Amino acid sequence: MTNIAILGSGRVGGALAAKLAEAGHEVAIGSRNPADVASTWAGKPVTVTGTAAAAENAGIVVNATPGDTSVERLGALRDVLSGKVLVDVANATVRGTDGMPGGLVYPGGSLAEHLQEALPDTKVVKTLNTMLFTVIVDPHSLKAPPTAFLSGDDADAKTTVAALLGDLGWPADWIEDLGDVATARGPEALMLIVPSILRNHGMVPFALTIAR
Repeated sequence: MTNIAILGSGRVGGALAAKLAEAGHEVAIGSRNPADVASTWAGKPVTVTGTAAAAENAGIVVNATPGDTSVERLGALRDVLSGKVLVDVANATVRGTDGMPGGLVYPGGSLAEHLQEALPDTKVVKTLNTMLFTVIVDPHSLKAPPTAFLSGDDADAKTTVAALLGDLGWPADWIEDLGDVATARGPEALMLIVPSILRNHGMVPFALTIAR
């Protein structure tokens, strides 16, 4: 059992919090509006509190905040996040006029790299950003096995995150360690084709995978 903080209470954060609580972890959701989140929560019991309080008491912190503001939000928690593993599942995109993800906020780089730069004493690991949020907690829902990519500078942190993915239902051979945090640029660039996928198929489960 691990104390895990989920920063962000949207669809991704909520799905992760519910699944990790079911797996037996102590989960805290960090939100700007904890009372509203707590009043509608219907999953296994979790703590709902402010973002700083959630992160302070956790060994593992998940960034499920909007990617275009993640660096600013988490940078303000630099001291609180020092020494912790930060699992970054967000995508930093410019919002298009149609509401769909537009261009990348960090072309030529990645959100994960900017988070690592802003949080030098935190172990950032990028993962789970290449799929619809439902697949994150139910990888067996697709006809073909999806791939969960890992990018990060700390090998032990990636081992910890891979074990956490196991608790979410990911078999070890569906996890691909790409290398250091700079390798997050590839998976994050997937967002450039997501609007076309959604327009063609709607909000149906999908994921990027490696076919061998």
